[in-house]
Amino acid sequence: MNVLMGFLYVLLAIVVLLFMVLVHELGHYIAGKILKFKIEEFSIGFGKALFSHTSKKGEKFSIRIFPLGGYCAFKGEGDDEEHPDKEAYNAQKPWKRIIVFLAGVTMNFLTAVVFSLILLCTVGYDIKVVTNNQITVNGPNNEQISYTSTLQNGDVVLSVDGTKVDFAFGEQFADLVAKQQQKAKQWVENGGNIDDFSIKMVVRRNGKDEEISAKMFEVVEYKEDGQTIASQKYLLGINYSNYVFSFAEALGRCWVMAFGLAWIVLKSLWLLITFQLDFSAIGGPISTITTIASYSQMSLLNLLILIPAISANLAVFNLLPIPAMDKGKANQAQFGKQNSLHRPVRAVCFCDNS
Repeated sequence: MNVLMGFLYVLLAIVVLLFMVLVHELGHYIAGKILKFKIEEFSIGFGKALFSHTSKKGEKFSIRIFPLGGYCAFKGEGDDEEHPDKEAYNAQKPWKRIIVFLAGVTMNFLTAVVFSLILLCTVGYDIKVVTNNQITVNGPNNEQISYTSTLQNGDVVLSVDGTKVDFAFGEQFADLVAKQQQKAKQWVENGGNIDDFSIKMVVRRNGKDEEISAKMFEVVEYKEDGQTIASQKYLLGINYSNYVFSFAEALGRCWVMAFGLAWIVLKSLWLLITFQLDFSAIGGPISTITTIASYSQMSLLNLLILIPAISANLAVFNLLPIPAMDKGKANQAQFGKQNSLHRPVRAVCFCDNS
């Protein structure tokens, strides 16, 4: 059963990957049709064709055996003729070729935006909302001790101690709280009273942004015998969950989130270049399939963040000035250099920045 489920998750990952390749190549195809390019073949995957169909206009549509990339082949792409056919790719104006090749990146980014919108409207992501502002723990002699936070149920936490709650342009809420817990511990160790320790937060309360001072509690929890200390820690005294955005809120936030995902990829690439991140963090289509399958096994809801994340990866990688990528092809179009490959296979690259 485990082997079967593992196979099904890998199959799901391949379907997701094919979807993202399809979206990317569809961008090239649509732009090419609008700008009157002659398209010879639209293919998902490479290698031997499993299925192919040729339309009345002479366009071939193929699904090939290796689902690890794809291409949209234009007539005359890669030819070195001085006087190409007027329908050929090389006969088109440079600005048209640039638009066609960057259309794939645009489609990837729009996919990241759309799935970010879906994610924010269904399960939320980095912004947190207080669901319970009171916690109860076992005190000495098995008595119950309650701690009530100055945060209120329904408060949406926007910043902690001046740092924005934002996975890309700030920090994750859990990381910010962990830092404050460490500060509270040091405060007490240095002789301070925990009652004098407070944290500046900005919350959205009843539709308005407010700055508040939140308390950190020194919570001592005892085991069932009522005498032995089970744990001693510093807590905000709240339970929280992801804030689920309304459609109107998500409509604005999804663009920020998509840019944030792209920004994380760029930061990761910088860390790779400066040897602060291991090169094993970057992978091709096999790595992408493995990542999708692994996270999907944990929860299918993870697909809602994986799809925009990988879409942003594709958009960024195809903007890199590498000949096999779209930016490289755009540069070739701009400076009049031709590509020697008649059918360029655009494979998927993925930077694991989790």
